Amino acid sequence: MPTVVISPCKVASFPEGGGHFWVYLQYAHGLRQLGCDVYWLEQLRAADPDQEAHLAATFLARMKRYGLDGRTLLYARDRAGEEDAGSLRFITGSRTEAEAVLRRADLLLNFHYRMDAELLGCVRGRTALVDIDPGLLQFWMSTGQITAAPHDRYLTTGETVGTPGSPIPDCGLPWIRMRPVVCLDLWPVTRTPRARAFTTVSSWASADWLATKVNGQTVLRENTKRRAFLEFVDLPQRTSQQLELALYLVDDHEDDQQDRAQLLRHGWRVRDSRQVTGTPGAYQRYIQRSRGEFSCAKASCMDFQNAWISDRTLCYLASGKPVVVQHTGPSAILPNGAGMFRFTSAAEAVHALDEINAHYAQQGEAARAIAETYFDAKRVLERVLNVALDSGSAAPAAVQEEVGARP
Repeated sequence: MPTVVISPCKVASFPEGGGHFWVYLQYAHGLRQLGCDVYWLEQLRAADPDQEAHLAATFLARMKRYGLDGRTLLYARDRAGEEDAGSLRFITGSRTEAEAVLRRADLLLNFHYRMDAELLGCVRGRTALVDIDPGLLQFWMSTGQITAAPHDRYLTTGETVGTPGSPIPDCGLPWIRMRPVVCLDLWPVTRTPRARAFTTVSSWASADWLATKVNGQTVLRENTKRRAFLEFVDLPQRTSQQLELALYLVDDHEDDQQDRAQLLRHGWRVRDSRQVTGTPGAYQRYIQRSRGEFSCAKASCMDFQNAWISDRTLCYLASGKPVVVQHTGPSAILPNGAGMFRFTSAAEAVHALDEINAHYAQQGEAARAIAETYFDAKRVLERVLNVALDSGSAAPAAVQEEVGARP
């Protein structure tokens, strides 16, 4: 039974992010289903000891609920906010115990691009950097914003990363393409024919900007969901389908409140994501009670044409909820018209919503089939383990093209 350590990023520090918790839980649960002994290694960042105690208690209670009690290696730096400064201190167990787990681990799946170098150096087994921000991670690396430590494998959920003609820099690394995962047993089909709203859960504004070249000049573009949705702000006025956004808005931020008012004027329903999806359970219930998903993509996905699909969208698909999502580039596996519609314009989005509602039961069945065929956590992660644990210096040619569930 392989011992696998996964190293997520900013889950414990973001207790109101129920969906963010699910991103990594899918990997942990899928690996456990394959018989792996799974540990969760994460750095907790807090402003003061009281906040640290609260965040740790909340997080560890969730870990216990999902079967990871005693398998959580939670640590902090005494000087909060500095990546590589201050002494490293473990909140659960001792450093000696944590280092012993790392030394005996067969594999580290590292989702934390700036993982603590001291801990990474303890790993005696295989290490794999897992890219879940395809295009952006490579951009950050190529511009020196992130310096990732050497790993044995470099996995990416970007379907076009490392392919000929891709606008995404490969940074000179042998990227192995894999598919994001969803645990089908945790996300069963939920039939809700009377559900009215197509929904999604999203961040809103942030300090995320993307530098691109236009006519030889560097141009900064706002790389947020805010910008993406406001480009389709009048969509509810063009369809009878109810559209709802569960957003992370800041109450005392004037721009956020102006955006909320603008969305409401144009017919969107707006919910507070902290209230309706702030825990893993609430997040799951929100998706399961939805009619389907409508969502836009960040500018980086459009620029890099990475054929990105959200881990959130996979939860809708597995639940039998059809999705209407923005087209993020040519894909060998993502369908358009059966369970999933990929739109490039408001007119295409309206047509997709009408088509789904005209054949809702069939579209729901097609949605689940997409999740089962391509994104089943057990099938994808079985091949990930085979590739990551292979003793060769590079990924075998037969699997370097793509690591995913076979149709």
